[in-house]
Amino acid sequence: MSLDEVFACDLLSKISYFRLKPYWWDMRDFDTDEDFLPGSDFLLAIQRYDFDRDMRLVLFEAVEGIEIALRTKMINHLSDSKGSLWYLDNSLFENKDLFVEHILDLKKEFNRSKDRVAIEFRESHNWIDCELEGDHPEAWVIFEMATFGTLSKIYKNLKHQLPEKSSIANEFGMNFSSDLSNWFESISVFRNIIAHHSRLWNFRLTKTPVKPKSMRGPWIKAELSQNQKKAPYFTITNMLYLCNAVRPDNHVKEHLKVLFEKYPKVNPSKWGFVNGWDSEPIWR
Repeated sequence: MSLDEVFACDLLSKISYFRLKPYWWDMRDFDTDEDFLPGSDFLLAIQRYDFDRDMRLVLFEAVEGIEIALRTKMINHLSDSKGSLWYLDNSLFENKDLFVEHILDLKKEFNRSKDRVAIEFRESHNWIDCELEGDHPEAWVIFEMATFGTLSKIYKNLKHQLPEKSSIANEFGMNFSSDLSNWFESISVFRNIIAHHSRLWNFRLTKTPVKPKSMRGPWIKAELSQNQKKAPYFTITNMLYLCNAVRPDNHVKEHLKVLFEKYPKVNPSKWGFVNGWDSEPIWR
């Protein structure tokens, strides 16, 4: 067995074949009986895999900043004006059925939390899981146990005329709360991919994120096709924009650029990065 075979066997004992397979899919020869095209490089496939993993680690930092900021702003703005149990007031929400669904989601997430605060509340109050009845924690308690997906859904369902909803959008650098809600949907998908160590390589969202007509901070000038907007690059840029608004001291951009320098043979187009992406105002 050659040294290369030893390396490949050792690697495949740690990372499954089917997990690695997508990273060399474009190297396959489907027109002949040969397995791979001439010049195919197993090491390049591994570099693609490593790059994808490292990118997810950087993006997790971005998601964390966005998620904590959303949670904090919803708690602060709405609790200050509507009271500590504002999330139980159906008059603040557009869709009453979704309102009930979201409360039950909040309670489900709070019920499974192993946080000491959640445990003590459940033990010392009339806590009823999976029902609207019973005692409910203040917003700043229950929202700390909520997932990003639930937070973003509750924000989207808030009535559009609520000044608090607009204030939150403005603090994220957005002129319209509907645009922010749309971005949160795609970021929530990314968050789940990252949390489950799944693949961003050649990934496409099923729903196209919007490109807002006006922005408060540096943005991109290039016109992207609908298919390009579904690729990771566009949502990653959206995430960078939101991070810049709520955490100007973030290092997401710098960390991503270091990755491209670390893996010079990896083609960023497989993540949807378009030609000239690093010359766009937000990436400079």
